[in-house]
Amino acid sequence: MAVSQLQQTRRPRVAVTLGDAAGIGPELVAKLLSNQENLKKADILILADRGEFDAARADAGGVDVQVADVAGPDGVQILHDNSSPSQPLSRSEVHKGNGERCIHQLRRGLDLARAGAVDAIVFAPLNKSSLKKAGMTEEDELRWFAKQLDFAGTTSEINIAGPLWTARVTSHVGVEKVAGMVTKESTLKAIELLNRLRWESGIEAPRLGVCALNPHNGENGNFGRHEIDHIAPAVKEAQTWGINVQGPFPCDTIFLKRSNFDGIVTMYHDQGQIAIKLLSFEGGVTVQGGLPIVIATPAHGTAFDIVGKNQASVTSTQNAFDVAVTMASRKITKQSGPGSDEIAYAKTLQVNGSVLEKMLPKVSQVEVASCC
Repeated sequence: MAVSQLQQTRRPRVAVTLGDAAGIGPELVAKLLSNQENLKKADILILADRGEFDAARADAGGVDVQVADVAGPDGVQILHDNSSPSQPLSRSEVHKGNGERCIHQLRRGLDLARAGAVDAIVFAPLNKSSLKKAGMTEEDELRWFAKQLDFAGTTSEINIAGPLWTARVTSHVGVEKVAGMVTKESTLKAIELLNRLRWESGIEAPRLGVCALNPHNGENGNFGRHEIDHIAPAVKEAQTWGINVQGPFPCDTIFLKRSNFDGIVTMYHDQGQIAIKLLSFEGGVTVQGGLPIVIATPAHGTAFDIVGKNQASVTSTQNAFDVAVTMASRKITKQSGPGSDEIAYAKTLQVNGSVLEKMLPKVSQVEVASCC
């Protein structure tokens, strides 16, 4: 059932973090919230101390942001916890203190979501090196979120450029590790997750394409056998489940045929990211796909080179906010019964019960992310 067919019972509540203080995140958040139209879409809670938010407004050219005691259409609410450092954090460079500050606010967001106080989290750009210095041992934020939530289900960063969504079989790992991680099972999980998320977005029969790993689609095994031994078998099995998926296709041409697909499964990070950023560098969005909490972020980095210059484009941050609002709206929508969407989705697949149980998240545990 599409979002438009459902009835929303209240405004979504969205927690927003400023991202890495060394980058353009604070400026972007201030610009986002200075747009009065955004206050009409959701109740917005800012995870920052008041001094940090004032500095963010200054970075954005002194924009006016309406602040209220309680989040609503008249203003955002600043959840000040008096935890900011006494000395200003460094700017335009990797720094442990900035990473620690980001982790602190992300944990606050997760706590609010688990307590039912917010329906979604939007975080401004982070810097992975600063996060590592601050103690984050996971390969990326998605795995960190999953660990914090004790979530063991299938996850993937979902990158969005207009109508096209991409999922990855592998993500933030060295290229030398990719081939060993691309298996029939891992490819099949990525296909199913992307199919589920696109179905949840309102597309009844998502059209998916799958990338090859090797040059020229492996050239019949001459340039590698991953396509023959792993990727093609995963595509064929997904087809027996009723998923409308084709491939593998050479990765250097599949995006030229993107109008044929609602989603593309890529094998590794840059295989999809280069295409997505060429298609929509200033508008791309990343969704932490598969998690039990709706989390979205702009698909670009901290841009240390333009910090403090009031040059950052808010387009991707705006799109991430809009995605999160749409996802949160679905989460709080009246349903015909607990987990009804998961049950309805399951009925679209031709899979036996034991496979389905392993494949789908626990109904009581997760609200599958969805977007327009």
